[in-house]
Amino acid sequence: MSLHLVPIRFRDAAAFVTMWHRHHRAPVGMIFAIGAADDAGVLHAVAIAGRPVARLLDNGQTLEVTRVATDGSRNAGSLLYGACRRAAFALGYTRLVTYTQNGETGASLRAAGWHVIAERPAHPGWNRPSRARESTGTEGIPRTLWEAS
Repeated sequence: MSLHLVPIRFRDAAAFVTMWHRHHRAPVGMIFAIGAADDAGVLHAVAIAGRPVARLLDNGQTLEVTRVATDGSRNAGSLLYGACRRAAFALGYTRLVTYTQNGETGASLRAAGWHVIAERPAHPGWNRPSRARESTGTEGIPRTLWEAS
């Protein structure tokens, strides 16, 4: 099966993430989204890019791929990570980052030319006594920070 890039609306990308992502809900916003579809127009994967979640990275020049979700189609992830890299730099961003959880290989990222820049320890979560937050179910998992080059 051959996949190609397609434009996608945020609500459709978010619905795809809700259906297919292994451990995260859809993000609340985005800068852009890209889909991967087959020749019949069936959507097999989406990528959503937005402002970095980490405050210290949110400098106006950095973008983060906040979600990539696939139905398991071969090479869909690397197709989308490469497209996000090209789009972000074409839009004038100077840095593009994303994260993987401990145990994920990052094969799609490596295939698209990304590299590891840091290993992050497990985060206890966003809930604080002064600012209550719901658990997302991904707390306590170490992450790897990747950067597109």
